[in-house]
Amino acid sequence: MTSSALVFDGERFVPGAPGEIVYEHVHRYAFARRFATGRRVLDAASGEGYGSALLAEVAAEVAGVDVDPEAVAHAAATYRERGNLRFLAASVAALPLPDASVDLVVSFETIEHLEAPLQPAMLAEFARVLAPDGLLVLSAPNRREYSERRNYANPFHRHEHDRDELAALLAPHFPATRWFGQRIWLGSLLRAEDRPDVAEASAGAEAWEGGPGGVAPSPPPEPMYFVVLAARSTAAFGAEAPAVSLFSDREGTELARSEHHAREALRLDALALEQRAALDRQAVHVRHLEALVAERDRAIGERDASLGERAAALDAARVDNERLERALAAQERIIDYRQSARWWLALPWIRLRLLLRRLRGAP
Repeated sequence: MTSSALVFDGERFVPGAPGEIVYEHVHRYAFARRFATGRRVLDAASGEGYGSALLAEVAAEVAGVDVDPEAVAHAAATYRERGNLRFLAASVAALPLPDASVDLVVSFETIEHLEAPLQPAMLAEFARVLAPDGLLVLSAPNRREYSERRNYANPFHRHEHDRDELAALLAPHFPATRWFGQRIWLGSLLRAEDRPDVAEASAGAEAWEGGPGGVAPSPPPEPMYFVVLAARSTAAFGAEAPAVSLFSDREGTELARSEHHAREALRLDALALEQRAALDRQAVHVRHLEALVAERDRAIGERDASLGERAAALDAARVDNERLERALAAQERIIDYRQSARWWLALPWIRLRLLLRRLRGAP
């Protein structure tokens, strides 16, 4: 048997999908098998078909019904060797089965996928096809724990319930109920909710919580999923169900996955330490470069200051040089003039004027 034609997309479980979902889904079918032995069974929303096949191993006959024709065709081809197993494409709110034609209806993670107005119709259909002493085994997520506490919204869920809301939906057709709570516990744990005062040890099991400082009996954990036995009367429940039901797979896939994640976390921690050491080395190098840059800037500043002083001195020297050049030019003009014939001709008259000025007492 293969199931490679269907891919896990989050809406329905298919064999091969990893994680907690394996424990949750397979455990529910394993739990339901005790009620399916030798009976006519309806697996509502049968999906890939693996659950119907598990029930068919002990049931007289099993009908798997799913709204998805592709899933139905896949299941029919994959599990065709089961002579007491058939698959039908139909809505769980309009079952293609006669009245009172089955002894057990199994409906796991189905009701929350319907819009609220269709949910009573589905339960009415379950009641219609069940024999008078028939039994419904139904599971649904506990909205308070599954969604509200985790602040999580499953895109495939149309309407989830708390316990009181689910009980109110079941009551018109199934007044007799027994409740179980399911959640992951090193595998999957199913624990009877209506027997909290019964010592677990008397049923061959006990649960403790605490630490080195002390231990105490463990109270029932808040369920992630409700698993309900529902019927018209308690007589339909038959043999007493266990107070505790545990499930784990042989390969220990979830523990192996946790170990893989732990190893990966250690590897990433080591890588982070290496990167941190490399960053520290780079930081030291950067500080060294910054010191070199600061020293270079200081030297450049000093050089610029020296060059500025030299430029100012050169400017002053140039001004003095220009002044001296002008004075020298003037002296050269005077010398040239006094060496000319014009000067020698004018000289006697200049001396005469100076003499007359002295005689007159002029300055």
